[in-house]
Amino acid sequence: MLAALLVLLGLTALFYLAVLLRAAIAQRAMPNAEAALLGAVTNFFDTLGIGSFAPSTAWVKFRHLLPDKLIPSTLLVGHTGPSIMQGIIFLLLLGADVDPVLLVGCILFLLTGALIGARLVTRAAVWLVQFTVALGLFIAATIFLAINLHLMPGGGTASTLPLPWMLVAFVVNFTLGILVNFGIGNYAPTLIMFSLMGMDPRFAFPVMAGSAAIAGAGASISHIRIGEINLKIVTGIILGGIPAVLVAAFVVKSMDVAVLRWLVVVVVYYAALVMARAALLGFRARGVMPLPSAT
Repeated sequence: MLAALLVLLGLTALFYLAVLLRAAIAQRAMPNAEAALLGAVTNFFDTLGIGSFAPSTAWVKFRHLLPDKLIPSTLLVGHTGPSIMQGIIFLLLLGADVDPVLLVGCILFLLTGALIGARLVTRAAVWLVQFTVALGLFIAATIFLAINLHLMPGGGTASTLPLPWMLVAFVVNFTLGILVNFGIGNYAPTLIMFSLMGMDPRFAFPVMAGSAAIAGAGASISHIRIGEINLKIVTGIILGGIPAVLVAAFVVKSMDVAVLRWLVVVVVYYAALVMARAALLGFRARGVMPLPSAT
């Protein structure tokens, strides 16, 4: 089963890269240098469990590198390349220790949700995308805060789940698959869910990395074909992100990232407020909510 998953992941990666390269060549999209640096930093710490979506969204928003509407889809496509590398690494290191039914089921349900969500996000109003991203940033920052305050569940020792909890995990992964298209990463929610259910937190990594890789590739291909992404940012993130994943996975053995998480908490909360304000202004501008009178 693990060998089949690795073959599937490899074929998915080739298809993703082929579609991406074709689009990049057609548009003559050269990698953005700032995006490459961003991809290197965020994916390095993503491999260590910090996460890449929230810090990337915060930086892109601060630097005005993308219109708000394009932030979720562009970051999803860009971070999928490094996620594929993470998926291969974690499946090789820990995949054999996880119940194959749980592993494959979570991947398939996340993939299904991601394919559905790819169409939903392109049809959603800009203010709704902004609000959803703001909510995701707030959740991510709160999770970082809980980790630093040692409020996260420690988890157990199980490598599988009883059937009722497994079905819950499948439903949650389907939902997360939809939400990744809106810039809400699946790593932290998956880690929390499995820990609460009594699984060894280490075994969440092959599930969430494998799911993110395959589902991200499927959704990314849809986004590339739809065309509502910035390929210069995408190729930059991939160029910087993949080597950073390899360094983090094979060179760094242990690192105290608590200080970094505190910085991320502040930055991401602020980004959430900025994005929420933009969503509110957009919501009002469409006439859904009247502007308050100046008198």
